[in-house]
Amino acid sequence: MTGKMRIGVVGLVHDHIWGVLSEFKQIKDAEVTCAADVNKPLLVKVKELGLRTYRSYADLFSKEKIDAVIVYTENSRHADVTELAAEKGVHVMVEKPMAANLEQAERMLKVSRKHKIKLMINYPTAWYTTFREAYRLAKEGSVGRLFQVRYRAAHQGPREIGCSPYFYEWLYNKDLNGAGAFMDYCCYGANMCRWILGVPDKCVALGGTYVRDYLVVEDNAVLLMGYEKAMGIAEASWSQVGEGVPARYTLVINGSEGVMAAGKELRICTSEDKGWKTVKAGPLERGRRTAPEHFVTCIQEDKPFDDLVSGPHNRDAQAILEAGLISMKDDRAVYLRELKITE
Repeated sequence: MTGKMRIGVVGLVHDHIWGVLSEFKQIKDAEVTCAADVNKPLLVKVKELGLRTYRSYADLFSKEKIDAVIVYTENSRHADVTELAAEKGVHVMVEKPMAANLEQAERMLKVSRKHKIKLMINYPTAWYTTFREAYRLAKEGSVGRLFQVRYRAAHQGPREIGCSPYFYEWLYNKDLNGAGAFMDYCCYGANMCRWILGVPDKCVALGGTYVRDYLVVEDNAVLLMGYEKAMGIAEASWSQVGEGVPARYTLVINGSEGVMAAGKELRICTSEDKGWKTVKAGPLERGRRTAPEHFVTCIQEDKPFDDLVSGPHNRDAQAILEAGLISMKDDRAVYLRELKITE
């Protein structure tokens, strides 16, 4: 692709959109030109950024000439928007997780392949330098053979930390979100365990509404992923007070010869060390520093997306989440082979 990319926005009800739009302003080879959402106050807000606005994303697709679209709707609408975009040859980036359930994720992967469009699933953690460095060191064998990967994501709750009502109202809706805290936050752990350890053999999950009694979805959940000689752990909480211990957003990688903890900084302790040491994480390479930069670069240069944000990888992560939801419902271990997953 040559020339400046024209990008549309579908959905403004995911609060991450405002930070991502700011990042797109830094991309000289792309321009966000238009946006669609049903909520007038959000359209007024985005119109102040100079974008043309529509109440219907169907109108946006029919009236605007765009090369790509970024999707910040409810999780359950990702598949519908992706299908319409793909039919028009428009590339797609959706915010994590890929969808509200596995069936929708499969639809997205299928239609992207059929129409040969690029499909990216953005995880904010994909651009954390400490996580990238931890991954590199783990694959190099710095802590020996890996046997456990754990990611905890936690805060006091979407409403409690100041998310907009447009955002938290659908996060609290099982049909729109896919679950509650489990889908919102265990998705990070599923994504990273798929990245570091691969697809697990089985999953076990537990969750419930333990603190936020006004919710009809779970406010806390744990997802266990079982491998032949390793385990993955994804923790989610919408009721954690404070930022100390347990840490709110931390990736921990255990190996036979050491352990790494990646958050705001990266620390490592090996069997040869006397204690923890801090490892400097270098800058990310050009084209992989932010979601907008990676999205635009890969489209313009016709390159595949990084595995962590690719369609196939995140379809697998969605399958892991699906197995966890079945586990919570049926109170049993769920083997991934039970799910209908395409190649």
